[in-house]
Amino acid sequence: MDHRDLVRVSKKMSLALRHRPDRFGLALDRAGWVPVADLLAALRISRVELDAVVAGNDKQRFAVERGPDGADRIRANQGHSVAVDLGLTPATPPERLFHGTSDSVAPAIRLQGLRRGRRHHVHLSPDVETARRVGSRRGGAVVVFTVDSAAMAENGYLFYRSANGVWLTDAVPPAYLTA
Repeated sequence: MDHRDLVRVSKKMSLALRHRPDRFGLALDRAGWVPVADLLAALRISRVELDAVVAGNDKQRFAVERGPDGADRIRANQGHSVAVDLGLTPATPPERLFHGTSDSVAPAIRLQGLRRGRRHHVHLSPDVETARRVGSRRGGAVVVFTVDSAAMAENGYLFYRSANGVWLTDAVPPAYLTA
């Protein structure tokens, strides 16, 4: 598979596992898992393609594990707009976290802070480099916001760390942001 094919399959998997499982005739369980065999059939992809996407995804968007029935299952690590319970427990964040975005939305973020929109959480990066990479996916100039996560945690905001190292929280008010 070349890079373009990997990206195409990854986007299709994200749509099926994070946003529109119904579009593919899939039913995620409470925690967002679906049998690998069901996903392969629904997306009309091979196990080789699925494994290449899971292994080659630099953001580690997907997790594959053996389910209680002995069959492999898959889910997205975060970013769902459908109801799932990822079983995340609150964690103490580092003092600073980062959020990369397009300069076109930076003025709104400065005024309103970071909001989760249709997703379950706001996604934050542990370092500037990762935030810059995330922010560059939409094209244009990238703005990286620094989040005073220590102050937020001290003030009662909860943080979670997903399986792939992305930090999650419900919202980041503008008072905790600098660019």
